[in-house]
Amino acid sequence: MSLSLIAKSIKASPTLKLNEKFAILKEKGDPVIHLGGGEPKSKIPMDAILATVAHVNTGEVRYAPADGIPALKQAVIRYTDEFYEKTVKPEHVMASGGAKQAIMVALQAILNPQEEVIFPVPYWVSYPDMVKLIGSIPIPFLPEDGTFYPRLKDIEDRVGSYTKAVIINSPNNPSGAMYSEEFIADVVQFCEKKDIWLIMDDIYHRLIFDGRKPVNCFKYAKKQDENSKIILVNGVSKQYAMTGFRIGWAVGNKKVIEAMSNIQGHQTSGPSVLLQKAAVGALNGIQSGIESLRVTLENNRNVMVDLLRSFEGIKVKKPDGTFYCFADFSAYEKNSNKLSEFLIDKVQVLTVPGKEFGMDGYLRLSFCGTLKDIQEGVERMKWALDPNSPNELYIGDRKLVRDWS
Repeated sequence: MSLSLIAKSIKASPTLKLNEKFAILKEKGDPVIHLGGGEPKSKIPMDAILATVAHVNTGEVRYAPADGIPALKQAVIRYTDEFYEKTVKPEHVMASGGAKQAIMVALQAILNPQEEVIFPVPYWVSYPDMVKLIGSIPIPFLPEDGTFYPRLKDIEDRVGSYTKAVIINSPNNPSGAMYSEEFIADVVQFCEKKDIWLIMDDIYHRLIFDGRKPVNCFKYAKKQDENSKIILVNGVSKQYAMTGFRIGWAVGNKKVIEAMSNIQGHQTSGPSVLLQKAAVGALNGIQSGIESLRVTLENNRNVMVDLLRSFEGIKVKKPDGTFYCFADFSAYEKNSNKLSEFLIDKVQVLTVPGKEFGMDGYLRLSFCGTLKDIQEGVERMKWALDPNSPNELYIGDRKLVRDWS
């Protein structure tokens, strides 16, 4: 069978494959624990549910405009004003099928084949493949000092004549690192100076810990008009625990939003009007659930980090935000795919290999589940990896015996 070069170069999303594997094991009745997921376990806002039901009851669930319904655009305009102190108009906003689609459509609108996109390592698993889907070239970089916190020089050293865009995701998936205000300011001003697009993936910007405040990229932009090359991406998936609703948005200059909307119109049309109504309900409704989720996640983070630090040889930096720990397990196994498979096979704990994020030897562990799952999952991992562990472990009525060294 003959497939395109793009089809041959793209692999399945590892996080989605992991979710599928978890569902299969769970359906079989296996006592599997998912520490690789990216879905908060809190309930979606009641305002989102009520808005959905109210629209269903009208019996009028029809096509939506390619760039989103007016009510959602207005909710995003208010959100942008509140959190970014920036006044935008409906023509500066596009609703999409999740923040992922907003990023994909943005890349399609600004990139030509062979142009380059720069982003820090570790990176969200989809960035490289998204860039490749357009025939462009991803340029991931590991900060020179070996930390999770890039410096402007790391970007400057990689910018060339083919550089078209920079992607910044802060707080970062998978590391949980929140980049400093100084770094964000430097990147905004550098991209303006070099006339490079800057895509700000802000999907976790309200899920931050230890009294930190979100960084507003627009605060440092000199170009506040239609010449701005900042594309801000966000959505309801993480902060409102509405992952299955697949509603995100992009804010940018009028020309790029028009181009993105045209592309989206030919790909998927507008997102479901029903799900957009739910997003409007969440954005305009009671917001206390976000702080409740944030506090829960901060507590879960503390528990997971303490447990991981009880491992001999494990290196883990306390995340500043998100709901992920990115821990260095290379003292046990440098091949993170092999390690992840080992943990699934031996103790039925799902993790995401660090190689998928650009750093082998690491595992991404999620703390957005229950405390019980976090504690039991990490304890199972410790039993599987620590040679000084007892020979037997009970999971419910099931007895596991260490048959490996």
